[in-house]
Amino acid sequence: MTWVQYVGLLVFSIVAYAAFLLLFENKIIFHPSRYPEGFWDPASVGVPAQDIYFTAEDGVKLHGWFLPAKNAVATLLWFHGNAGNLSHRLDNIQRLAPLNLNIFIFDYRGYGRSEGEPDEQGIYMDSQAAYNKVLTMDGVSIESLFLFGRSLGGICAVETAVNNPARGLILESVFTSASDMSRKVFPLIPLGWALRSRLDAVGKVPHLQLPKLFLHGTQDEIVPYDLGRKLFDHAGEPKTFYDIEGAGHNDTYILGGRGYFNALNRFITETLKNSNNKR
Repeated sequence: MTWVQYVGLLVFSIVAYAAFLLLFENKIIFHPSRYPEGFWDPASVGVPAQDIYFTAEDGVKLHGWFLPAKNAVATLLWFHGNAGNLSHRLDNIQRLAPLNLNIFIFDYRGYGRSEGEPDEQGIYMDSQAAYNKVLTMDGVSIESLFLFGRSLGGICAVETAVNNPARGLILESVFTSASDMSRKVFPLIPLGWALRSRLDAVGKVPHLQLPKLFLHGTQDEIVPYDLGRKLFDHAGEPKTFYDIEGAGHNDTYILGGRGYFNALNRFITETLKNSNNKR
């Protein structure tokens, strides 16, 4: 094969793969588990979740769980990560109980009991609908509402924070953009230009003035640690970064142990205290 033929084959391969990405992009990016996959009896493990149904702006019916805490200090609006559905976060929810938080976790379209098929604009609409819904719950107010996004959910949390007030933003194991992630997955083939999905958090965080906590496992095998640091570096103040030593992508709250939960609690407590002092 001559070098001209080799270059031609390489160009053809890149264009063909780009076309494949465009055709199946949403299937490649999103990995939902639909009902009945998962565990749907949270009460049996001591989690008294309330089933909440609500509707996105385009009419898609969505599902979430609301877990009220007695005399809650704040509310966590939880934007979960890419794979599975909300029921796969039960263990994590249980471990958060000592923080005494209301929790509203929901499924994006196509996940769990939520209808539809996921795409970038769709999950943003779902996130806005969840924000609107949580503010109607008893004991929930903007003054004590924290947006908590993990991995892909962090992209949704950032988008929600850009368009709505909240007391604080917590981003765990979050990447910068779809383009940056594509360079990490395919370092030798530039494919970011072919993606319709931007999933751009790094372009939005500089404009967010609310308090921000970033957490990332130092051994994250899915979202590289350096992308978490890059996102933090581009964010505006006030901001804090917490290293979860030795943690990968899905075991942060397990390997992080007491230090991890203390970091969450400290951020929430200090943010609430500082906001009260300014009144």
